[in-house]
Amino acid sequence: MTLDLAVRPDTLDPSIPERFADGSAHAMFTRLRHEAPIHWCADSAFGPFWSVSLYDDIVAIEAQPALFSSEAKHGGVSIIDVNPAEAAYLESFIMMDPPHHAQKRRTIAPAFTPSEMTRLSDSIRARSAACLDALPRGEGFDWTARVSIPLTIDMLAILFDFPWEDRDRLRVWSDAITSLDMIANRPQERAALLFEMAGRFHQLWQERLAAPPAPDLLSMMIHSDSFGEMDAAEFMGNMATLIVGGNDTTRNSMSALADAFTRWPEQWERLRADPSLIANAASEVIRWHSPALHMRRTALEDTEFRGHHIRKGDKLVLWYVSANREERLFPDGELFMVHRPNARRHLSFGYGIHRCVGARLAELQLQILIEEMLRRDLKLVADGAPDRAAHPFLAIINSMPVRIGS
Repeated sequence: MTLDLAVRPDTLDPSIPERFADGSAHAMFTRLRHEAPIHWCADSAFGPFWSVSLYDDIVAIEAQPALFSSEAKHGGVSIIDVNPAEAAYLESFIMMDPPHHAQKRRTIAPAFTPSEMTRLSDSIRARSAACLDALPRGEGFDWTARVSIPLTIDMLAILFDFPWEDRDRLRVWSDAITSLDMIANRPQERAALLFEMAGRFHQLWQERLAAPPAPDLLSMMIHSDSFGEMDAAEFMGNMATLIVGGNDTTRNSMSALADAFTRWPEQWERLRADPSLIANAASEVIRWHSPALHMRRTALEDTEFRGHHIRKGDKLVLWYVSANREERLFPDGELFMVHRPNARRHLSFGYGIHRCVGARLAELQLQILIEEMLRRDLKLVADGAPDRAAHPFLAIINSMPVRIGS
């Protein structure tokens, strides 16, 4: 889809999924940042909504959770509205406002402390090394299928202490939760997969409830005061959030890493010359790709924001993908630069009370993957174009064809 720059800004629909598959969304957001940073779309496939495209405006809204809600009963955190009839089954800590949100988040946070990251790093490194050593030489392959998916699914299974032999179901369930096609065209198939997920996690819930507390994330939740009294619906909502958060975002960042280094091979050479840039390179991947394209909030009362009248119940879509390329903060933001001085200022993890609880784990997985690639001098060359999904919420890379160069 090409963007008709002659169209008036007020007639644009920033949510058209195809824009995110073909990359034209970036030109559109550049225009909105300059001409209509607070933009009202009266008609879209996802209903009417406000688009917020500037960094400081997104921060200002996320800093006011009492006014701009994340609750499932008000629509949730995506432009794709939560069905009110299903809201109770999708409630999770990410779709809660204060004070309940803080209680739930405190229970999950110990799974992502610095000491836990240290404990997990050896496993992440061993799995990353084994994955890279098994890649074919002299022929093309799909980086997403061979690297991104297995590394992230294995990590989820370790976090949950999920039965190892069944871990691929985590990917199947995650894809069902986020699939626009299944939501619109195959709701019964999707419901069956989510029912399967519910049954499997209910079984694990019962097993962990009867067992002594353990360091895995499921046991932490089940044996905590704040999560211990949750019903089955809330438990499932939290599982869905953690599965999507742990799978889709990191998986797609790993695929974006391959995309970036094949587009800008000089950045790989720069990293080879200065490995001290590895941590910054991981942050730059997350900024440049913006794995979560947006978060959504709902106004709880009439208010004025930047000269615009926001009505109670209005949907506000906070476009991280735009803020992460805002010219004032990120000059030449369309370029991937491992030495970018403020790469960590990206908004891909959100801001305020809802900042991603697993941010450090995502960064660690990317950093270790880059370290192991450098250790093998594993230079990637594009073997075709990346296949990006037409999705307005997640920057999904279905496949990333590459080969290992010399």
